Amino acid sequence: MAAQRRNLMHQSWTDDLPLCQMCGVGTAPNCVYGPDGKGTQSHPNEDGHLRFRGEDGCFLYGVFNGYDGNRVAIFASQRLTAELLLGQLKSSHTDSDVRKILTQAFDVVEKSYFETIDDALAEKAHLSNYVLPHNENVSFHQLSPQNQKVQERLKELEQEVSGGATAVVALILNNKLYIANVGTNRALLCKSTSDGQNQVLQIGRPHSTDNEDELQRLAALGVDSTRVRQAAQIAGQSSTRRLGDYPVKFNYNEIDVLSAAKTTPVIAEPEIHGSQSLDGVTGFLLLMSEGLMNALESAHGPEQANQEIVAMVAAELAQQSSLEAVAQSVVERVKRIHHDVFASGRQRATLCSRHEDMTLLIRTLNYPLADAALTPTQGGRIYPVSVPYSNSQSTSKTSVTLSLVMPSQSTLTNGTNTASTLEEGTPTPGQSPTATLQSTNTQTQSSSSSSGDGSLFRQRGSQAAQPDETGRVPPYVDFSQFYRLWGSDHSDGHSTQGGLGPQ
Repeated sequence: MAAQRRNLMHQSWTDDLPLCQMCGVGTAPNCVYGPDGKGTQSHPNEDGHLRFRGEDGCFLYGVFNGYDGNRVAIFASQRLTAELLLGQLKSSHTDSDVRKILTQAFDVVEKSYFETIDDALAEKAHLSNYVLPHNENVSFHQLSPQNQKVQERLKELEQEVSGGATAVVALILNNKLYIANVGTNRALLCKSTSDGQNQVLQIGRPHSTDNEDELQRLAALGVDSTRVRQAAQIAGQSSTRRLGDYPVKFNYNEIDVLSAAKTTPVIAEPEIHGSQSLDGVTGFLLLMSEGLMNALESAHGPEQANQEIVAMVAAELAQQSSLEAVAQSVVERVKRIHHDVFASGRQRATLCSRHEDMTLLIRTLNYPLADAALTPTQGGRIYPVSVPYSNSQSTSKTSVTLSLVMPSQSTLTNGTNTASTLEEGTPTPGQSPTATLQSTNTQTQSSSSSSGDGSLFRQRGSQAAQPDETGRVPPYVDFSQFYRLWGSDHSDGHSTQGGLGPQ
């Protein structure tokens, strides 16, 4: 029996299930930066994910943010799939049925995981009887060899029974979307509208120590919610719901901020949102680990983080032909932004000394990939345009790259499509093409790929270029890469010299 329980941790219930080909996953390990700006990984990657296609048009996706080891994240990703995609869900099920099945699945995963550590808990309790009373004057090396072995084994067992994971899971059944969330990961749904906008919807709020609903739930159990808010953490984690974490679930009375609780305050019950019909929806779904969003918010602030990540995904979808490449490119971009802010020494640099593991899962919804290098919202090619600028807090000069969109059959005037008299929307030689800053929400948000602090779009003040005698301002935007790519895309094998570009 003991051997069977241990094997459960390594058993896969999902070997025969097909992976979903309409999604991509990008990952990056945790990183701590040294004074020289170089990063080192402080622990093995603890995130997990799932992406499977079931029967009857059923799809299941999930991102799991593990901590104190990856055991819970791996176990949950496998067992949750087994609890949902092996015949439990039917196309005939109502929304109420689906929500009930999802809730039950999380409950089974939690209980099943704790069963796998029963033997470790029993051994830990047995060995604790042989531990000498704590004496601050006696070091580890002064203990007898037998007691040293007991202490070492107890440390191993403590690590084995500790650890947990947060989870965000997306289920698509009958073309309806359900989101089940436990903890501090994030789900975003991006919908492309008829006027070329990308509308962003965050589905649910993180179960964290600053979530008012969660604080009220804890207060109803007798917990001092004010202390929880001030502490900002419960046993080292900001989540108020999580999978696993035996010490917190069963020894909460020994945790100061939870000691007054009448019953288990940190739970694994998911908050379920949906269903939301996906009929006629063009866009994409993003599932992100806490580490990814924390890295971006640490670098640029939380105000526009959702819009910024969506803009990154949209830009990559317009240029990449593989969803895996899209997801990985976005993760690498967030990682680079985070590092650059740390290296800059700017105000937010102190918030970017490290980041946790990052995972991004992208599931497209009738959203075209870049087979013809078209942008999804404008039907045009994205070209990079380099714009130099000086940071207000630094004397160094650098540049950012804007995503410049050239429509295929029309030109852009003030951000709107108008009929074109130029074939393929070719820009007039000698003139700079129009850059469109695509909105990703009902509020204006640039899809610039800038990794700076936004000072590019602020008033240039005294540094603004002055017009010459003809009334023209000298150009400061470098379109050379644009002209090179445009010539490459539209050449018919002949030389493009003397064609597009300043004469």
